[in-house]
Amino acid sequence: MRGSRFWAGAEPTMARMGNMSGIAAARIGLAVLAVAAAAQLAACGLVAEQGGNGPGISAAKPAGGTAAAQQSPTPSPGPAPTPTPGAGPACPTLRCTSVLLTGDMLVHTQLWQQARDDAAAAGKPGLDFTPLLEGQRRYIQASDLAICHQETPVAGPDGPFAAHPSFNVPPQIITASKAVGYRACTTASNHTIDRSTDGVLRTLDALDAAGLKHTGSYRTETESQGILILQTDGAKIAIIAGTYGLNGQYPEYGWQVDMLDATAMIAKAVKARALGADIVLGAMHAGDEYASAANAQQQDVAHALVDSGQFTMVYGHHTHSVLPIENYKGTWIVYGLGNGVTELSPWYVVNNEGLLVRAQFSQDAAGNWAASDLAWTPSVMVRDPYRWCSVASDAPQGVCATPEADAATRQRTLTVVDSMGAAAAGAHELLITREQQRSP
Repeated sequence: MRGSRFWAGAEPTMARMGNMSGIAAARIGLAVLAVAAAAQLAACGLVAEQGGNGPGISAAKPAGGTAAAQQSPTPSPGPAPTPTPGAGPACPTLRCTSVLLTGDMLVHTQLWQQARDDAAAAGKPGLDFTPLLEGQRRYIQASDLAICHQETPVAGPDGPFAAHPSFNVPPQIITASKAVGYRACTTASNHTIDRSTDGVLRTLDALDAAGLKHTGSYRTETESQGILILQTDGAKIAIIAGTYGLNGQYPEYGWQVDMLDATAMIAKAVKARALGADIVLGAMHAGDEYASAANAQQQDVAHALVDSGQFTMVYGHHTHSVLPIENYKGTWIVYGLGNGVTELSPWYVVNNEGLLVRAQFSQDAAGNWAASDLAWTPSVMVRDPYRWCSVASDAPQGVCATPEADAATRQRTLTVVDSMGAAAAGAHELLITREQQRSP
């Protein structure tokens, strides 16, 4: 089904809101969008890993009944729900699930040279980025769903490769992401169309070949109207992405890349809820590069998404630096995860740092899902060889750079993360070795 049919009922209302801000329009348009979503649910909505009724989804019950029905014996209660505590910390309710998030997979020349060396050392042809990412594996294994951000388009396996400013990177970074445990990646970034439509198609084909789900850029208009919904044991989780821009470039088709627009993202969230999503994540690719604070656009869009009531959590990347975590009206906003992987910058120390975040969500007695734990791990890139390395205070990988440098990275990250009151709201450092020691 084409999007023009799905949104046909909403277009006149949206047109009347043309003179309002995107945020105000988003809030007013929610009721119309919800009606449209419900009305057309049977006809559209591309859903990944979507099955039948899952946890938190109940079949409709008829109202009233005949006299005979009212005189029937009371039916026996059904079986009690199966506890699904999920991976991660102890679940405070009957059902929990956890999601792990990392920042930009930003591959430069030094990293693919390292991948070639690592493959050769293992007696394998080509490139192998798995050793680069290996430190992330134990964190991923302690979560139910791990999501990465594939910032750049990929080339063919043998290149030619190119780095900044117009990226065309080895697709082996995608196979390595799958190998360490990621299940999905977002793809909406300012570099998405660096290599035009061909680059978009190559990237999506590589993700599909590796078995990684994806959202944020698309092959077709119909595909762009779908919602990525991933199933864990406990919940259905939707991911909705958007980028602030495309470095002044224009896609061949307007629907190829999801843009950072509160109205459009909320519309997708409404649709995701209608399709049965229990948890909706908003992924923002935005901000000022190398900053230590969220800019006005990031805060305005993130707050609008939360104010809509449709998003369970909002997070971001792009700045190549760690940004604050905010608890806004009871909903977590992680403004910037820094880099998932990158080369070392001699000019910007923050470029070499990142934030791994794991959120646990729990379902209350009424069936609603909300975050019950928010934990973060500071990371740094090291070289000789190039590796992602956790500098959490439990030092799960040992010393990364030097004890002094690791401590400085951890303190710098802590200061920025807590600058909007994250610790007071309950966010804490993820100490994976201590958590695993407590596990049965």
